[in-house]
Amino acid sequence: MPTPTPFHPGSVIDEVARLVTEHYVFPETAAHLADLLRKRLAEGAYAVGDAEELARLVTADLQSVNDDRHLALKHHADPVSRAQGAAKLESIRRDFATSLGGAPRVELLDGGVALLELAPMLFPLEWAAEPLSAALTLVSRAEALIVDLRGNRGGDPDTVAFVCSHLLDRRTHLNTMYWRAGERTEQSWSQPHVPGARFGGSKPLYVLTGGATFSAAEELAYDLQQLGRAVVVGERTLGGAHPREGWTVHPHLEASIPTGRAVNPVSGTNWEGTGVQPDEACAAAEARERAHGLALAQLAGQR
Repeated sequence: MPTPTPFHPGSVIDEVARLVTEHYVFPETAAHLADLLRKRLAEGAYAVGDAEELARLVTADLQSVNDDRHLALKHHADPVSRAQGAAKLESIRRDFATSLGGAPRVELLDGGVALLELAPMLFPLEWAAEPLSAALTLVSRAEALIVDLRGNRGGDPDTVAFVCSHLLDRRTHLNTMYWRAGERTEQSWSQPHVPGARFGGSKPLYVLTGGATFSAAEELAYDLQQLGRAVVVGERTLGGAHPREGWTVHPHLEASIPTGRAVNPVSGTNWEGTGVQPDEACAAAEARERAHGLALAQLAGQR
């Protein structure tokens, strides 16, 4: 049997506190969290015998201040190694290959309403541009469109902008990222040209969300909602708006720390902690039928 990795909660907490202080996107909150971790350590709250339990306790404390879902101490059953990144990339490539490039369902519903499912994630744009362009071009002829993000766990912000570009008529400011490193900002805009046909910015558009919709998928729903371009139907999303980086603090533990934050040009804020609030709230399982009915009613009103 392999020799267990030595486990010292104190050294893990010291390193997590240091990383949070140096990298977390909100410096004042970072200082407060570092003090909280050290206080809890002194109180004996982290006197546990295994890394998984420590990860659970520390994550709860890290998220206790502002409910940042990307801020966590993650436990890995297998030791974290350089090969882990390659294995994760290979897993994403398998998901890409088995989901038609992230667009596993394109369907024409009654009344000229198209359904486009984007899942299980918004893959890197250099992979996904071709299959997404094909799918978005196919649905561009529909009278109304439903974009299903209920099973989408996030992905590439550039892919968010690519999809939005097909659903708008002109170049539009979608989002601004603020990065703590260098205190710099980075704007995201829809593209003035797309490789295929546009659905455009005037026909009825509905976006389905669920309790598992996360991160970049939330941005897609939020951007379109804030622009007044889409009606969001379904459940409140998970609420992860802050891009993260990971640092190994123990062979089985990774500190996940947001290093940036999204700022929407319309709302001036984002969906962190609150999730994207649907315009038409219903159970995720009922969202497709609800959106289809709304689309048909909207089309009937336009005739």
